[in-house]
Amino acid sequence: MNLTKKLAIDLGTANSLVWEVGEGLKINEPTVVAVNIESKKVLAVGKEAKEMLGRTPEYIEVIRPMREGVIADYEVTEAMLRWFIHQVTSTTIFKPTVMICVPAGVTQVEQRAVLDAALSAGARVAYLIDAPLAAAIGAGIPISSPAGNMIVDIGGGACEAAVIALGGVVVHRSTRVAGNKLDEAIMEWLRKEHNIIIGDQTAEKVKIELGTALPVEKEKKMVIQGRDIVTGLPKEVELTSNIINQAIQEPLREILETVRGVLEKTPPELVADIVDRGVILSGGTSLLNNLDKFLTSQIGVSFHVVDEPLLSVVKGTAVALENLEVYEKSLKK
Repeated sequence: MNLTKKLAIDLGTANSLVWEVGEGLKINEPTVVAVNIESKKVLAVGKEAKEMLGRTPEYIEVIRPMREGVIADYEVTEAMLRWFIHQVTSTTIFKPTVMICVPAGVTQVEQRAVLDAALSAGARVAYLIDAPLAAAIGAGIPISSPAGNMIVDIGGGACEAAVIALGGVVVHRSTRVAGNKLDEAIMEWLRKEHNIIIGDQTAEKVKIELGTALPVEKEKKMVIQGRDIVTGLPKEVELTSNIINQAIQEPLREILETVRGVLEKTPPELVADIVDRGVILSGGTSLLNNLDKFLTSQIGVSFHVVDEPLLSVVKGTAVALENLEVYEKSLKK
């Protein structure tokens, strides 16, 4: 009987997920940590910490330790990982085997930082897997096939497009433009057009409620509150779906160029496979209304959102961890 737990971790910019092999999803929390500045003690992680954003006294700092898919604050990431691991393994004395997905384009230094953080946080042994590869496995794509498959994983911090064949990434391109940049574009548009400042959480709510990659006939409406730049007083603005569509055009174009750039570098034989099979979309931002239709119309290849796009990466990571000997050559150590 193997008493060592196996944990697959999707350490995302916006949300982090932990999947225990054989058990299923154990943790799905925002990647946010609240720290006491004076004692350096972690006060809250996840939803509890996110609720503190913009509401804390001077001695508490709320930190997003991941930025654009990579570690921005090593110590806080380590503390967060330790909290995740403890939540799942508190009933056993054995250290877990951990696999973490990372963006395909991360440097050796960034890879080392993730591995070191996992080991310092209590992992017995740690492995890394490319996020597009994990997303492909989670989407049920036969990655060892010689046929080409393309996946575009769009999370909170990065958009990664990759063509996969024979168990590896053939062509890859990443841009650090994803869900968070859509939020920032909405905030910037409101500041310019209405002289109003809103917070991150309000911008995210607007994106989820009204966000669309294409103009729509049946518009949704929403009233938001913010602070007037000129008077400093509270101010209300009514927004519609098509207004938000205009606000997010720039980051959408950057995501489009990332996808186009990968297809331009893909060998012709694999492009033919992709045209036949279409492109798979995964990650939380793939849920943006009409994103698949927008990319299909611009690229001329069909795009499909995978079932449970938020879970495809962590599920794929768990499958790879469960079948280490099969995926050995695809992993980073």
